[in-house]
Amino acid sequence: MAKKFLFNKKEIKKGLYLVSTPIGNLEDITLRAIRVLKESEFILCEDTRVSKILLNKYDIKSKLISNHKFNEKKNLFKILELLEMGSIISLISDAGTPTISDPGKILINECIEKNIDIFPIPGPSSVITAMSISGFSEKFFFYGFLPEKKKLLNDDLKKMSELDSSIIFFISSKKINRIIPELKKNFKGRKIIICKEMTKYYEEFIRKDIEALETFDTSLKGELTIVISHNKFDKKNSQNLSESDKQLINNMIKKLSIKEITDLINRDKRIPKKEIYNYCIKLKNEN
Repeated sequence: MAKKFLFNKKEIKKGLYLVSTPIGNLEDITLRAIRVLKESEFILCEDTRVSKILLNKYDIKSKLISNHKFNEKKNLFKILELLEMGSIISLISDAGTPTISDPGKILINECIEKNIDIFPIPGPSSVITAMSISGFSEKFFFYGFLPEKKKLLNDDLKKMSELDSSIIFFISSKKINRIIPELKKNFKGRKIIICKEMTKYYEEFIRKDIEALETFDTSLKGELTIVISHNKFDKKNSQNLSESDKQLINNMIKKLSIKEITDLINRDKRIPKKEIYNYCIKLKNEN
């Protein structure tokens, strides 16, 4: 005989619950998440139309409050008042784990300030889902959505390219072609996986070497999760400072900072930054 799992309503404490919801397939939700949502007096959601699809599937009747980046500050006083009165409130995003590149941090920080209990209900995350199937180093850096301004985009991609870890970020499918040249410039010798429609019927994982990445002719849909492999620095294939490199550094040492010199020499060559740095220090000491 199948064992029934009975939950005591008293187990649900008063406070704010951050409930993870499916990133695509509506069956990817935990039993605990369903129970908490059902027993919540209010559910804060980005788009009520999107959330109702999930809530209707699991017969969740809790009252919805629209809470997105354009009105979360306006909602703040009302929500805090409800929490201080002892309400059970859940925060969800359209998909995945709340506050990860989604609204909610303003409310959470206020709850921390006012000693209101916050409870995470773990579940789906596009970041972890993409990372798990990448085959890349499990040490990763998560950026979030890439910036719109070209200079900021270039600066941040350059900084990320210097990290010794996998890189994960989000981007709209409408903007992917715009950043491909920047990815090829900053992440030479690395691999990439582009994840689209994850956990849905038409999910697809596009795996490429960065150098082989081309712009997309067909229009992609939705938000993409991108994972770039860690920097496999191969000492066997690395270069040493040549005499011409050393002469160039000699010419620049009084005009530029060590960091600027290192970046210039390292830009197109596989010379360890430490070697360039040490040579610059040696010249400084000699002078």
